[in-house]
Amino acid sequence: MKITVGKKIWGCLGLLLLVVLGVGWVSLDTTARLTEAARWSEHTHLVQNRLGDLLSAVQDIEAGQRGFVITGDEPFLEPYEAARQSLDTIITDIRSMTGDNAEQQKNLNRVEQTARNRLAEAQKRIDLRRNEGFEAAQREIKSDTGRKAMVEFRNAIQHMQDIETRLLKERDDAKEESTRLANMTVIGGALLASIIVLLSGIFLSANIVTPLRDITATAERIGKGDLTTDIAPSHREDEVGILNNTFRDMTRALRQLIQELSEGVNVLGTAGSQIVSTTAQVSASAAETATALAETSSTMEEVRKTSQLSTEKARHVADTAQATAQISATGKRSVEQSIAGIGLVREQIGSIAEAVIKLSEQSQAIGTIVASVNDLAEQSNLLAVNAAIEAARAGEQGKGFVVVAAEVKSLAEQSKQATAQVRAILGDIQKATATAVLAAEQGSKAVDAGVKQAQEAGQAIERLAQNIALATQASTQIVASNQQQQVGIDQVALAMDSIRQASSQNTIATKQAETAAHNLNALGHRLKSLVGQYKA
Repeated sequence: MKITVGKKIWGCLGLLLLVVLGVGWVSLDTTARLTEAARWSEHTHLVQNRLGDLLSAVQDIEAGQRGFVITGDEPFLEPYEAARQSLDTIITDIRSMTGDNAEQQKNLNRVEQTARNRLAEAQKRIDLRRNEGFEAAQREIKSDTGRKAMVEFRNAIQHMQDIETRLLKERDDAKEESTRLANMTVIGGALLASIIVLLSGIFLSANIVTPLRDITATAERIGKGDLTTDIAPSHREDEVGILNNTFRDMTRALRQLIQELSEGVNVLGTAGSQIVSTTAQVSASAAETATALAETSSTMEEVRKTSQLSTEKARHVADTAQATAQISATGKRSVEQSIAGIGLVREQIGSIAEAVIKLSEQSQAIGTIVASVNDLAEQSNLLAVNAAIEAARAGEQGKGFVVVAAEVKSLAEQSKQATAQVRAILGDIQKATATAVLAAEQGSKAVDAGVKQAQEAGQAIERLAQNIALATQASTQIVASNQQQQVGIDQVALAMDSIRQASSQNTIATKQAETAAHNLNALGHRLKSLVGQYKA
């Protein structure tokens, strides 16, 4: 059966209330009895007083009658007359007061009869004294009838007085018994109430106060951060047992929560430290990337300028090659004319010598340009490699830049191949030029072999024309390649600018992330210090 704390408290209070009500009822009943006894005691005293008044009235009748008989004066009859007139009233009052007592009613009838007999004797003596004189009245007195009537009256009055005295004693005894009972009831009720209060206090203390004190002490320890205290389970089904078990479950849940929170805070602190370290590294890497991108942008600007210069030089080579082709055609016509007119050989040989020397100078200039183009191709190749590396470090934002870098690298490879071809052609040109110079010198010394040498010069010039045509074609390819390379470099410059802006944004975001990481780390330490206040 489940008895709640409220039922226990109300049970103790109800038991105490029953005792108080019992004591109150007994006290009320005793008070009513005492009041009734007091009323009856007062009634008895009134009856006794009226009996005394009746005795006094009869005595006044006797005294008035005696005085009149002795003196014969009418004033001595005043007490007699007053007593005779009040006799009926006194008897009526006594009869009314003793109406609940049949015995006293009988006694009152006897008293009334004796009083009236004594009144009749007195009236008889007064009449004798008034009508026949003192002697007749004296004889009547000596007959002793009046004394006997008075004795009988006194005995009747005394009997009623004794009965009223006995009733008064009985009522006083009843009053004392009621008082004693009331005192015993009050004392017993007070003792019983005290015992009930003491037992209720012990019971409530053992069943409510002590468990609540233990729970309060545990709550104070928990409030100070000590969660190691374990509460014993309670098998009670009232509110205290439910509170004990609920507080026990709450303490265990709070202990588990603090343990999990402590583990989470430790992980959070470790993660915060790692995030701070990582964001610092990322911030440093972002700064390095921004610096590298700035340097790369500067390099790309230099490459763009170098590419423009290379394009101009390639155009100059193409123009020179075209001019050389025209000169070669002129040389070829000169050789043909030398075959037709050997007489003009010496003059043409001089012209050829000058043209070959000029061609040699232009070939050297072309060699210088080719070397510059080769250097530009190597730098483009190196730049493409660096750009690919930076694009790989940039992640998703550098994927487009990877394609551009690959195209730059491809263009650089094509430029290197074209440069190699031009270099080979220039080598052939230089060899042919040397041969033509040698032939021109031999032709000036040995005109006789002019025809043969002219033929050889024609063949050399033919080969020179072919090589110049190839050089012209290669120069055109170089110009086109440089133009494509210039477009690629412009695209690379735009991509580098985009990457630089993205890198700046990444740097700002990284700084923000670093700030958030520091805040997160501080929060982790704060949570760790807060969790550290609890012992789980």
